[in-house]
Amino acid sequence: MSTAPRPAKSAKVVSIHEHAFDNLRFIRETMERAGAFTAVPGWGGVLMGVSAVFTAFLTTRLPSKRLWFAAWIGEALLASAIGLFAMIQKSKAVKSPLLYGPGRKFALSLLPPMFAGGIVTAFLYQNSLYSVMPGLWLILYGVAITTGGAFSVNVVPLMGISFMVLGTAALFSPQEWGTLYMGFGFGGLQIIYGAIIARRYGG
Repeated sequence: MSTAPRPAKSAKVVSIHEHAFDNLRFIRETMERAGAFTAVPGWGGVLMGVSAVFTAFLTTRLPSKRLWFAAWIGEALLASAIGLFAMIQKSKAVKSPLLYGPGRKFALSLLPPMFAGGIVTAFLYQNSLYSVMPGLWLILYGVAITTGGAFSVNVVPLMGISFMVLGTAALFSPQEWGTLYMGFGFGGLQIIYGAIIARRYGG
């Protein structure tokens, strides 16, 4: 008796099962994205990173810690403006409103750690504790990105965790490495993850 037709039938069943799993995976990913804030800026993040690299290069040549601090505060304000503008533009493009649904959850989760960072920064500046600023800034920024990223695409919380790990390393490294960590974190990591977001999630 010939058994030749059976492998073909088995292969057909496997193919149907694989096709069904692919459909289920697509449906699940579509539902996840529908409930996620997808307007996190990719190219805007890259531009934020480029400005941070420039600031890191500039601040290695400044004669005082106060000027170093002022330069990085200026960079933080510039990066915030770039990020907000890019986010507004992308939210319009992907039709994901900033003040409703996932966008509102993203903002409400992002802002408290950022506010805490501002309070901590004021305390550190008042007490001239410049050496711990790079580590704490990186950690708190990472916390903000991680909590906000809980309502965004998967790569965003991963980005936040990367900042937290780098900030922890900065705290336990020689203080003269602080600017290097800032450049690698706010510059390098921001550029890398910004490019990933732009490529995978459109701009």
